[in-house]
Amino acid sequence: MTMLHRAGNAIAAVVGRVGRGLRSPGPERDDLVLGAKSVGAATLAWILARHLLPAAVTTFAPFTVLVVLQATVYRSVRECARYLMAMTAGAVLAAGLAAWAGIHWWAFASLMLLGLAVGRFRPFGSQGAQVAVVGLFAFSTGGGRLDYIGHLIASVAIGVACGIGAHLLLAPARHTRRHQASVAAVCQDVSADIRLLADASGTGDGDVDAVGRLRGEWRRLASTCDRLHGEVDAETENSLLNPRRTVDPRDEALPRAREALTIVQRSLDHLQSMTRTLEYALADGHIQSVPPSFRSEYAAFLHHVSDVLEEIGQSERTDARRLEELFDVVAGHLRHLQQPHVDQAAPTIQGTLLTDAARLIADVRSHLHIIAVSA
Repeated sequence: MTMLHRAGNAIAAVVGRVGRGLRSPGPERDDLVLGAKSVGAATLAWILARHLLPAAVTTFAPFTVLVVLQATVYRSVRECARYLMAMTAGAVLAAGLAAWAGIHWWAFASLMLLGLAVGRFRPFGSQGAQVAVVGLFAFSTGGGRLDYIGHLIASVAIGVACGIGAHLLLAPARHTRRHQASVAAVCQDVSADIRLLADASGTGDGDVDAVGRLRGEWRRLASTCDRLHGEVDAETENSLLNPRRTVDPRDEALPRAREALTIVQRSLDHLQSMTRTLEYALADGHIQSVPPSFRSEYAAFLHHVSDVLEEIGQSERTDARRLEELFDVVAGHLRHLQQPHVDQAAPTIQGTLLTDAARLIADVRSHLHIIAVSA
């Protein structure tokens, strides 16, 4: 019953994924389109090879399509180049050994040994195993004959043409706007939570449990940023060699989104430390020993940090002048906080908060020029 239940869940998951792909654009639809292109291109390659080439090499045409046709155009071209290099190496080894040693078991063993060794060279990448595979077919089925190797190369060429042609006819969809919106959303969430932290630090009587929950929220947002980083990197690869036009004429949307995520991730590390300090200070009542002027200034500092992060993460192109103005305000608050007016009753709390604030500003400043230049 358990196995049937798991099988039912797996089937339901596949059906749900297909349904989402049919209803709306996204990763599920990309998978469906890639599957359809793979089936169509492989079938066409098999038909062409079957009519134009000997049966012994027909399989290489659709097999090449499956090797070449990857999720992105860039990855397809890269894997195509690697496969062609591996095929050439395997064919050369097979022809050379057959001509030098003839068709013998020890020659075959030598071919396999050489093929596996050569396939480990870094330029072959994930296609290294194909050196031995192609050598096996060229030696065992083709006897190392040049006419067989020529037909094999022709079959592979048909597969490459069908695979790359499928991408040119129906290039992978671009999702730049969706990723921009996701980055903007996480920046807005971080900004909203910073304002909650600012209010708790400013009044000095915040809800300890609410501040404690912010620590869990920072961890959740950090995990979201990690996921979005991977998605933005994947979309950056998808933009390479893709014939579909980008939403940004200078193709700067994705680099801006990535830098925004980097800034937010670095900020979250310091926000977690700030939150931990304030949580302990509120729980022990030591927050009341911090001067009200310091608390209010620190709250203003956090509110303006929130404005900066929201400006950095917005979907539209960042206004460099406005961003510099906002950051100057934040830096001004920090300079005021660093003036020597620390109350001796709570030097540890103020010192820790100031350290976190200075580190936060330093990390934001280190990446701010990249955002401003691409704005």
